[in-house]
Amino acid sequence: MGLIGFIILGLIAGSIARHVMYGENKSGCLSTMLLGIIGANVGGWIGMRLFNVPLANFWSLQTWTLAIIGSVLILFIWSLLTGRKN
Repeated sequence: MGLIGFIILGLIAGSIARHVMYGENKSGCLSTMLLGIIGANVGGWIGMRLFNVPLANFWSLQTWTLAIIGSVLILFIWSLLTGRKN
């Protein structure tokens, strides 16, 4: 997957994670994208280490699932560190 695809994946996964965690997305696009990209990396790492399933291609269900799970995890950790819920 290329850089543009990974950025788009991170943006969408970050937005989905925000909606899963808190409902309405109140943060900016840049922070959502950065948390989503970090979350996609974490999700890919977790998938590779635990299940031997890496991030495949952009349209793969396992790629989206791992990216969203990683984004939710990063968003949860971020909210614990900052004490904010938005």
